[in-house]
Amino acid sequence: MTLNADYTVLGKGRKLIDGLEKVTGHAKFTADLELAQMLHARPVLSFYAHAKIIGINTDAALAMPGVVAVFTANDLVTKDRVINSRSSSVLAKDKVVFAGEFVAVVVATSDAAAQDAVALVEVDFDPLPVVSDMMAALKPESPIIWQHGVPQEGADLTTLHGNSSDGEDTVQTIASNMLEVKNFVRGDLTAGFAASSVIAQHTYETAWIHQAYLEPHAVVAEPGARLGQINVYTSTQGQYAVRNEVARLLSLKQSDVKVIPMNVGGGFGAKYGLIDPLVAALALKLQKPVKMVLSRTEDMMTTTPASASRLELKTGASSDGRVMAIEAKVYFDNGIYPFGFPGIIGMLMGGYYKCDNVAVEVVQVSTHKPQAGAYRAPGAPQVTFALESNIDEMAAALNIDPLEFRLKNGVKTGDLSGVGRAWTKIGLRACLEKIGLHPAWLNRHQSSSSDPDCLEGVGIAIGGWPGGFSPAGAVCRVDTDGTVRLHVGSVDISGVHSSLVLIAAEQLGVNPDAVQIVQGDTESGPYAPASGGSQVTVSVSGAVQDASVQVRNQLLEVAALELEAHKDDLELENGAAQVKGVPEKAIAIGQLARLAQTKAGGAGPIVAEGRSAMKSGAPGFTVQLVRVSVNKLTGVITPLEFVAVQDVGFALNPTLIEGQMHGGNAQGLSMGLYEAMRYDSSGVLNSANFLEYHFPRATDLPPFEAVIVQEPSDSGPFGARIVGEPPIIASAAALANAIKAAVGVRVLELPVRPEQLWKLMQTT
Repeated sequence: MTLNADYTVLGKGRKLIDGLEKVTGHAKFTADLELAQMLHARPVLSFYAHAKIIGINTDAALAMPGVVAVFTANDLVTKDRVINSRSSSVLAKDKVVFAGEFVAVVVATSDAAAQDAVALVEVDFDPLPVVSDMMAALKPESPIIWQHGVPQEGADLTTLHGNSSDGEDTVQTIASNMLEVKNFVRGDLTAGFAASSVIAQHTYETAWIHQAYLEPHAVVAEPGARLGQINVYTSTQGQYAVRNEVARLLSLKQSDVKVIPMNVGGGFGAKYGLIDPLVAALALKLQKPVKMVLSRTEDMMTTTPASASRLELKTGASSDGRVMAIEAKVYFDNGIYPFGFPGIIGMLMGGYYKCDNVAVEVVQVSTHKPQAGAYRAPGAPQVTFALESNIDEMAAALNIDPLEFRLKNGVKTGDLSGVGRAWTKIGLRACLEKIGLHPAWLNRHQSSSSDPDCLEGVGIAIGGWPGGFSPAGAVCRVDTDGTVRLHVGSVDISGVHSSLVLIAAEQLGVNPDAVQIVQGDTESGPYAPASGGSQVTVSVSGAVQDASVQVRNQLLEVAALELEAHKDDLELENGAAQVKGVPEKAIAIGQLARLAQTKAGGAGPIVAEGRSAMKSGAPGFTVQLVRVSVNKLTGVITPLEFVAVQDVGFALNPTLIEGQMHGGNAQGLSMGLYEAMRYDSSGVLNSANFLEYHFPRATDLPPFEAVIVQEPSDSGPFGARIVGEPPIIASAAALANAIKAAVGVRVLELPVRPEQLWKLMQTT
């Protein structure tokens, strides 16, 4: 195992390279952009979830001072495109299919003027029947939303985070509100349950959840230097994906669309170009720059939250504590359009524990709500909440310690995931062993409260994520002043660039402060995958390493000539090349760069392009522990302590990894205790702002302890694993198990409301 101590800067905690700019307000976001002659756009939203558009009267809005234009679907170049996803729903055409869908857009010389005019746009709707409840949508008497199936054309950007083609499709022979049904089966379920001494069977439900990023969706588009070319400045996680979709919907060549990624004020799977095609179409239509920044209410009504779910789960275990059977029927409310991630559901539901008999059916249901999208490990927290609750139930029924039960059954390297593929090298067991030695677990039966009305309990849960990976490129060059510049095409949403500079600094023997990131756009940057699915660090790090090693060799070759020494006898240290152990004859790398690019017949500029293409993913597992206090008189739950153990393979930058863990753990607890988007029977969102959509304040969260385990992966650079997804996955499950340990009742619905918990406690 490679230890962090083997390196000079890599693997050592280091601050964000752009932290100072962000905390002092100097960092520029999309909303901060001000371009000459820029116009401002505001959308007109439908407050019906399903209705025909009879007519749109724009006269009063057009008469408002400052209003330049009001556009409907037929006015834009996208008018003939099929609408089958949120990004392709530029403006509704004949009807609306979810509350919050754009039906028109006002463009004015100021945002205030545009907003005032929006209220004057008169839309004549003819309401149609609404299918708002997921389970009711499956009943035979329910209206069918897509009588002839969802229209087909192009791709859907929201599937980038967790799309998978695994599993067997169930063919629908009649029209149905089932968008997709997939089955993941192995073994003999009947035999598995027959061999089980205990069976746990429950139905679990989770709510719609918004990603709750601080910065709403924001885009600025301007006509480019060439006729028909467009520049798009955007808050996005995936610039190349946005470029491709804008080009497709506007019938442009990809080379005519330049996407310039801006700082991202939070994304968590939601920032994939939902309004970019509309703003780009407006800028091309008007031949002027156009800005659109959604309000909080607009953002929550019209974007792609994480879907609600219902998980019917039955599990069995033998008398000696082996998991014998897992049977699950999982329903996800996808909203109006498909969002393909059943492979993740099947992989995790049947892939956390060694079990020969598994049958998981994943049903994606269509309703008149916004299209579901990714939220940090899409589907995984929901699956884990259900499965880890059942695991605890079986362990208790067998009188087996819940940690020992997981150690006995948890998957190891080579065991099958739920889709039938073997796990590559993983460190789940190392995480379980580490949590077992932690004082929080060893002292779990000791109460910290003297209040007789407050009962304490400790719960644990495991979580895992397979991790994405994609080919990537990077360019490294050395300037004559000794500055090392890394050109990358990745979008930094979690501090990834602050880890990449450490890789270059390590290879080139320079201080990380001497390494500067050059964020490329789609025209100038090397290709990189979207920053989602925990793939960007492991994908781009290899390219940075490759480029840095090439530059290192170039520097040593120049130094070998100048120092009259063999290259193998040289080293790079403290920003200079020297004969090993002879620092007094060192030559600074800036001087070497100057020699290389000025000497006739010499080496030429010090620059290299690196590439990487991993062959397999680097999955990451976590074990999380939560201690809670429950007031038995009120049902109020207070998290007291949180310990997260996570295998990261190799901690490129431990400081940032701990931050990722803390953030994800907080989101997972929030999912368990607070967050829920509430839609009424007419499909309208009743919690479309941060006053009515609840999440915790800092004082509502417990102290977080991040424990990093380093079991190197076989595929990630330096043995690194994916990091971003696992922290959110097990938190709500551990919370539910802690509540059961405290008050003896099993919660089956998230978020856990005090009044609901109090009612459950009255039945025991």
